Amino acid sequence: MTVRAENLPVTATPGDPSPPPGLVVAGRYDRGPGYGVNRPQGSASWLFTFTTGGRGRIRQGAARARPSAGDLVVLAPGVGHRYTVAPDAGHWRFWWAHCQARPAWTPWLAPHARADGLYAVPVRPGPLCRRVEAAFARMAADCRGPAAEPPHGPDSVVVAEGSLARELALCALEEVVLLAAAGARPAAGEPGADARVRRAEELIAADPGAPHTVRSLAGSVALSPSRFAHLFTLRTGRSPMRAVREARLRHAARLLEVTDLTVERVAAAAGFPSPFHFSRVFRARYGVPPGAYRARARP
Repeated sequence: MTVRAENLPVTATPGDPSPPPGLVVAGRYDRGPGYGVNRPQGSASWLFTFTTGGRGRIRQGAARARPSAGDLVVLAPGVGHRYTVAPDAGHWRFWWAHCQARPAWTPWLAPHARADGLYAVPVRPGPLCRRVEAAFARMAADCRGPAAEPPHGPDSVVVAEGSLARELALCALEEVVLLAAAGARPAAGEPGADARVRRAEELIAADPGAPHTVRSLAGSVALSPSRFAHLFTLRTGRSPMRAVREARLRHAARLLEVTDLTVERVAAAAGFPSPFHFSRVFRARYGVPPGAYRARARP
């Protein structure tokens, strides 16, 4: 279904549309100087952008990115962000998608984490970049249905209608993440990068339900608990256990979407000590209790 951006059903802040997690919304923009979006409370869904021309400027929490052609930038939900055309650029052309990210994607993105849930993946130019752009175009087409053509025009916005279109679109976006992660240019020397923090994030993402503690994560990267907690918070803008909780909530959301496990078993599989605690923090994060989230995510 093709819509105008201002007609999206939910906004994170007045004037700046941001779809809820249950939707897959995609589009392609080519914007000139003066374009910008500001969401002080962040978005309720993940935001993926892939720049094909010009240059943008993105800020999420304390993290910064200046994407140019071939850069995939991903913003996790729940952290204030803003993005604009770079002041020294004539325009910014990019594909974008709002959705609830699949838990399996986080380990592929983790090596490219900056801070505050911002991931910047510089894709090698050439055939790989063209494949990533083609996958975005296919995702936008799949939002409209299996037999649809990619949307035309520089300001197209499409919303996946029905579970089939949604899953097809997410599969195309998964290809984007895989291709970008497999073909990323070396990211050594990025501000804020630390191999020990990245390793801890990979461990959390690989098994969110494991009994992670600050001590166990610190031991896995050969640091003292206090030094590890300080370094992790400094580099990511959140404490280690907050990162664990966010990963567990994402994992639980995916289990609710694709399995018939009871809420109690989902809570246990995601590492929450009690169903009551799980339901409370899940509702605080997603705005609805687990059962309602499952009902909304399914046709």
